[in-house]
Amino acid sequence: MFYSDSLKNNNHVKHHFFSRKNGVSKGIYESLNCGIGSKDKKEDVQKNLEIVAKNFNIEKKQLILMNQTHSNKVKIVENKNNLERVEADSVLTENNELALCVLTADCAPILIYEKNKKIIGCIHAGWKGAINGIIENTLKKLNEMGGDAKKLVTCIGPCISQESYEVKEDFYSIFTKKSKDNDSFFSKNEKNSFNFDLRSFLIKKFKDCGVSQIDNINIDSFAMKNEYFSHRRAKKLGENDYGRCISVIKKISSQN
Repeated sequence: MFYSDSLKNNNHVKHHFFSRKNGVSKGIYESLNCGIGSKDKKEDVQKNLEIVAKNFNIEKKQLILMNQTHSNKVKIVENKNNLERVEADSVLTENNELALCVLTADCAPILIYEKNKKIIGCIHAGWKGAINGIIENTLKKLNEMGGDAKKLVTCIGPCISQESYEVKEDFYSIFTKKSKDNDSFFSKNEKNSFNFDLRSFLIKKFKDCGVSQIDNINIDSFAMKNEYFSHRRAKKLGENDYGRCISVIKKISSQN
């Protein structure tokens, strides 16, 4: 487990960026696979989610999971008994009883806390969501809730690093057609392809929206085989599926 120093120093929230360790899944899913959309044994995934819930001293039904599709959809969640996954790639709440969750396997898990209105959120940010406005849409929705980007504490968790993220020219073109400035997030490599810096791209998106307090957990999910699941690594190894790590944020009730 890893933490954001800024979030950890705030006594209104509890959060964890979980690694793949300390769960019950076997084989390619070893061991804390929380991917309910994976081909892992459903009972093992549910046991892993129980482990996560216990870590927060809550019931499993209080974990809010998204049906992540690399979209730019953002939802406000209020119902603690929502057992269905939320159709979104970003969720926000003011509810003390909900623990918001994001699943990742190379994409960036982002946890946020707005200090004025005490709004929490989590974002699933891969390249598609990032370029299509998942950050901007989240902050727009936050603003609609009365929040302020300048009062936001943000942490970008473990994700694939630039060194591990090799892409082809067509990928590079998608970004540079949007803006020539996006060229700065790519480095050309000796194979005549590119390496993309997802983390820096996300940081720039937040800064452009007025967010200044951004923590980073600079861990490469692709390189850390024993610590993190990786979609790209699984494909490279010829595996037919992969596990997902979970990152969670919850408000701490004022009664506690």
